[in-house]
Amino acid sequence: MPDNGKLEKMLILAFSDSKKAEIGGKAEADEFVEALINPESYSLSYKLKFSESGQGHGTSGKQLKYEYTEPGEISFEFLFDNTGIIDDNPRDSIADDILKFRQVLIDYKGDSHEPRHFKLVWGQNSIFKGRVTELNITYKLFKPDGTPLRATAKVTFKSSIEEEKRAAKEDKQSADLTHIRRVKAGDTLPLMCYRIYGNPKYYLDVAAVNGLSDFRTLVPGMEIRFPPIDKASKPT
Repeated sequence: MPDNGKLEKMLILAFSDSKKAEIGGKAEADEFVEALINPESYSLSYKLKFSESGQGHGTSGKQLKYEYTEPGEISFEFLFDNTGIIDDNPRDSIADDILKFRQVLIDYKGDSHEPRHFKLVWGQNSIFKGRVTELNITYKLFKPDGTPLRATAKVTFKSSIEEEKRAAKEDKQSADLTHIRRVKAGDTLPLMCYRIYGNPKYYLDVAAVNGLSDFRTLVPGMEIRFPPIDKASKPT
């Protein structure tokens, strides 16, 4: 779409459901927050998780073995200013603006009993989808009586891609990677091991890693960690 020269404000769109956040826009959002001034910058961070394997032959240190990539994070600052310098609309305090901002970002609504899912949108661009993990508010300008007039809010979001999309993105069919799987009705540990490793015989190893004393009884909804397994060291 061509640039029409119009200044677009960054929006934080709030959704009660992660799937709605994947496909929804401003019209479908439960609530939204618009930036007074667009952020000067935002930072994206990605972390890779490695485990230390045994020392390789002829080497002086342990080898790092890739396990998984943690969800990405984005951080930026929102400005609140009620002096009227920016929008020519002076108000008595920023307390109401800060309260609404906090309610949208960290309070939970509805039956989910958890904070909401968010989509960051700037003009026609969807920048990020995720959950708020941290909110820090710094007050910077005050009236003589201590009433705050200006503040910045630093927000950090962590990506919350749908599990199916994350698995496809990270190509988790490889048995050399660590897998986290949620137990479904009818699942057994040998069956889940067959899906991950192509062989059910590793169920005792997986039970030990997860501290399962009774691997025959799995509760739907629980998460099981399937670590990389050295198949060469296991009997066939």
